[in-house]
Amino acid sequence: MRLARLGPAGSERPVVVADDGGYLDLTGLTDDIDGAFLATGGLERVRAAAGGLPRLDVPDGTRIGPPLAGIGKIVCIGMNYARHAAETGAQPPPEPVVFMKAPDTVVGPDDDVLIPRASVKTDWEVELAVVVGKKARYLDSPDESAAHIAGYAISNDVSEREFQLERAGQWDKGKNCETFNPLGPWLVTPEGLDVPALRLRSWVNGEERQNELAGDMIFGVPHLIWYLSQFMVLHPGDVINTGTPAGVALGLPDHPYLRTGDVVELEIDHLGRQRQRFV
Repeated sequence: MRLARLGPAGSERPVVVADDGGYLDLTGLTDDIDGAFLATGGLERVRAAAGGLPRLDVPDGTRIGPPLAGIGKIVCIGMNYARHAAETGAQPPPEPVVFMKAPDTVVGPDDDVLIPRASVKTDWEVELAVVVGKKARYLDSPDESAAHIAGYAISNDVSEREFQLERAGQWDKGKNCETFNPLGPWLVTPEGLDVPALRLRSWVNGEERQNELAGDMIFGVPHLIWYLSQFMVLHPGDVINTGTPAGVALGLPDHPYLRTGDVVELEIDHLGRQRQRFV
């Protein structure tokens, strides 16, 4: 099942994406797709009502917003692919590297991304995002993790590498700039998804930059949810960015950081596609 939110920023309408690419209206079931919706059985209500949801006439060019509203926190995993760690000059970490992104960095999958003032090293990062659907606190093992997943989405963990690595080594400076987390287009529920087989890809101005399987993660999704639950409470509506594969500007020989007018496209099998213009 694919859920989305359509319309102007701040006024998005919740929908289900039909098999034929059309849209089914969810406003009879919920005001929005958010943590409260997930925590109170919202996905189950949508499944039960799917056959009777009204068709929605969506004009061409309608904006697709992020598929989740009211995000509580974004927990990010660094260097979670061995080839990406190597391209940055780091060894694969012995346990997950964790940092945070503010929810107000989130924009729609095709919204413009703002290059910060004085930035010279803005970078792209295609990532598999996990949306938490059930509270996770001190899970006993990774085997319990699946029950806490509402679904998956594409995330672009945009980063400013000078701010992140050269300004006192504080990652938050390079990760929390305005518009630095395009998310979507869809929230895809887990049924039928072979997560390790999902291929992540990115292109900059039409040139492929990243191409790797989610199964190449050093720490897979079940391990990450279990691990994070030992340090923090994960709530419905939280997002986990699970790390990026090799092929970012930081790791390429010519360091082709993004400039005004560049276009970044990102894709993950079964989760859709993003396209951002950097301005």
